[in-house]
Amino acid sequence: MNLNPPASLNLFKLSLLLIQKSNTLLFCSIRSSAGLRLVQIHGASLAFSLFLNGRSIVYFNKEASLRSGKQIMQATGYKAFIPNPLPPNPPIQIEGEIQHLLTNANIALGKMDTMGYLVPNLDHIIAMYVRKEALMSSQIEGNQASLEDIFEYENQIPVKNINDVEEVVNYIKAMNHGMKRLVEFPMSIRLIKEIHALLLESTRGKEKTPGEFRKSQNWIGPPGSTIATASFVPPPPNEAMEAMGELELFLHQGPELPLLINCALIHYQFETIHPFLDGNGRLERLLITFYLYWKGALQYPLLYLSYYLKIHRQEYYDRLNLVRTRGDYEQWIIFFLKGIIWTSESALQTIKNLLKLQEDYKKRLISHKFSTPYAIALLDYLFEKPLLTINDVADHLKISYQGAKVLVDQFVTTEILKEITGKRRDKRYCYWEYLAFLSEGT
Repeated sequence: MNLNPPASLNLFKLSLLLIQKSNTLLFCSIRSSAGLRLVQIHGASLAFSLFLNGRSIVYFNKEASLRSGKQIMQATGYKAFIPNPLPPNPPIQIEGEIQHLLTNANIALGKMDTMGYLVPNLDHIIAMYVRKEALMSSQIEGNQASLEDIFEYENQIPVKNINDVEEVVNYIKAMNHGMKRLVEFPMSIRLIKEIHALLLESTRGKEKTPGEFRKSQNWIGPPGSTIATASFVPPPPNEAMEAMGELELFLHQGPELPLLINCALIHYQFETIHPFLDGNGRLERLLITFYLYWKGALQYPLLYLSYYLKIHRQEYYDRLNLVRTRGDYEQWIIFFLKGIIWTSESALQTIKNLLKLQEDYKKRLISHKFSTPYAIALLDYLFEKPLLTINDVADHLKISYQGAKVLVDQFVTTEILKEITGKRRDKRYCYWEYLAFLSEGT
């Protein structure tokens, strides 16, 4: 039902009060030059948003039942949020800012993915990106590992914060496993459980039933919070299992919504269900890349939102909560699409910077008359192993230790490599400028 826009905000409020008296289920759309929009009216209850220039500036909800779900009192005296199945009802309004961002997000994603076809050593760059994503996603959960810690662990060098590092390494394993499985296996609860089991394998979460949905109530809040003081209580175990079944159906039978909007909805829904005792946040961020890869929107796994979400961590949590408390999916979708654009453009620029870096270093080797086939081969190898020893170089290039030492010394002279231990023996070298690009934000 469409209504003519009221002449003033006071009249707009009056219209709402009049409509509220109706006991009929209504969906009204009110528009004006100011962008006023009535989102939802449910019988004698009322839920609406006032949008100004595409932003939700006023929201009123008379009762807890919303588009997104409702708070239900449990037998033991606490309230848990029970999400409604996707897609939202009333439907997502794809117009204005959302339509504009959706177009730009698709363009940015396409540019980034196309760039993958043009990049030599792409597999090594992807491997570096996976490490960075693993680190960023884990840091959002409070993990204190660094990129250098990960490389030292991979080189079998003892690290102090082994628990943090192993969580990040498990994330890398889970990402690689998921991408391989999606070639022959669809997105499903079974795959989600497989990935979860890998995330928690032999780490601090190993006691929290890896690969199995929770059988007890969990909650979200600051350290030391109880279920009574929690900022959010997900659905109880039985309802969570039911909600995951509905989410799986949505993955396969989703409505005719744009892919990136579906992806935003899936991310929100999984986070709200919180089906596992631990590792939910890391897994839901993995699902973004898995879903887009499975649907063919990504040919190469270069899109990772964890850096964006880490920068905007509080806003990230606040916007998820706005969907639960207000039923306002649109503001979350706007945030998510901005993240897709920012992350795609950032990845594209990083790839361009790395290609330029490699080309500049080749020119530097030529100018120093060091551009032998072994030198070019070492330069390529540094994309795969940016932290290495002289023995690593000798083994990879199948040359003598002395030959490898001469080569590494040339790379130190040209400032492509830096020695990082300061020792006379057991020296290690880093491809420092490459690592600087990848370490941004960590």
